[in-house]
Amino acid sequence: MGGIFGVASKSDCSLDLFFGVDYHSHLGTRRGGLAVYSYDGKFSRSIHNIQNSPFRTKFERDIEEMHGTLGIGCISDYEPQPLMVHSHLGDYAITTVGIVTNKDELVEEVLEGGFTHFLEMSGGEINQTELIVALINHKKTILEGIQFVQEKIKGSMSMLIMTKDGIYCARDRLGRTPIQIGHKEGAYCAAFENYAYANLGYEDYHELGPAEVVFMTADGIEILQKPGKEMKICTFLWIYYGYPTATYEGVNVEVMRYNCGKYLAMRDKGSVHPDSVAGVPDSGIAHAVGYANESGIPFTRPFIKYTPTWPRSFMPTSQEQRNLIAHMKLIPVQPLIKGKKILLIDDSIVRGTQLRETTDFLYKSGAKEVHIRPACPPLVYGCKYLNFSRSKSEMDLITRRIIKKFEGDNVSDEVLQKYCDPDSPEYAKMVEEIRKELHFTTLRFHRLDDMLDSTGLDHCKLCTYCWNGKE
Repeated sequence: MGGIFGVASKSDCSLDLFFGVDYHSHLGTRRGGLAVYSYDGKFSRSIHNIQNSPFRTKFERDIEEMHGTLGIGCISDYEPQPLMVHSHLGDYAITTVGIVTNKDELVEEVLEGGFTHFLEMSGGEINQTELIVALINHKKTILEGIQFVQEKIKGSMSMLIMTKDGIYCARDRLGRTPIQIGHKEGAYCAAFENYAYANLGYEDYHELGPAEVVFMTADGIEILQKPGKEMKICTFLWIYYGYPTATYEGVNVEVMRYNCGKYLAMRDKGSVHPDSVAGVPDSGIAHAVGYANESGIPFTRPFIKYTPTWPRSFMPTSQEQRNLIAHMKLIPVQPLIKGKKILLIDDSIVRGTQLRETTDFLYKSGAKEVHIRPACPPLVYGCKYLNFSRSKSEMDLITRRIIKKFEGDNVSDEVLQKYCDPDSPEYAKMVEEIRKELHFTTLRFHRLDDMLDSTGLDHCKLCTYCWNGKE
């Protein structure tokens, strides 16, 4: 994933930019970056690796030297950004969020079209933001370039482009990721998550629709391209990614998670009789509160996440290390575990490794039963829009490994659809196998219709690809 933030102000924007980007730190784990259009008419930029220390500690000194009235920044899971560009369109800085799933195809197309080259990152990968720049520079204006990107790429791509005159803010074609505009006297800002500007004195001003493009200055915003009619915003923004104080399309993350837990409890009524309900920190907690409120079963915290030295931004890319750190973060509260029947809610089950270890950890600490209730349906398809269930192969998903066990190597989409149907025997067989492999007492996934109802939005506006393969 990743997060972006931009400011256009009549006074120095540097502190607003610094804190606005920092508030997006939960969305990325690898790099952070800032770019400012300075008072001397030049662009300045700073990029740091944030895998081993928080964004704030890496940029505190940099921001003291970066002053101007325009700025953009990002938290990124992968590529270094923002990029600074000198082209026939003038000088500009750009930062993006999303994924280009047809990157290789577009790179070849660009290379075949002229004397363009791409700088390789470590590991031989091409920075996808650099590819976006190459596509934009095909056109005569930045707006035409943005529209060309929206037309050409598969996946999703939202962006902020800072020129000397202002900032272009463009939401991806189907609105899979948000961009929201805030306003205070003398300044406007653009953010992935709107809570990022609340403590800076900004108020909600405008939420971009799908494919909408605006030009933002300290005096206001100009709509350059009106929003499209079709939306497919990522539902996982509410389930997992979003910070509890964030709001997308008028729906707050924390409130949606309470609703999600409520629907889980309504489906579960009378089927199990736990002593307490708990959530896997952090994203599972609000779902668990919603479940407890609806069911009347007490909410407890049988383990506490140790955050002083283990924030999310410290998570390494190695899955083995991620599993170890996930275990190291959780410290048990023995009196709330020993001899107890616990119903545990996590946001999802991807590979299953961490949740199995957490369950075994509870058993070793004396738990009698551990009932698992994921806050979403089984993940059957790897995300190709935002990299939520990013992996080297869809076979990393526990569902796909089990389906292969039952069906063999060559599984058609028609067969996969049977495993997505919560009323089919194939689905029941898969869930039972997951339960046995991961050592749960019982397992019941959220139903897709209930989960979507939890948002209060029209189902057609929500992306459900990773659960049912429907685009």
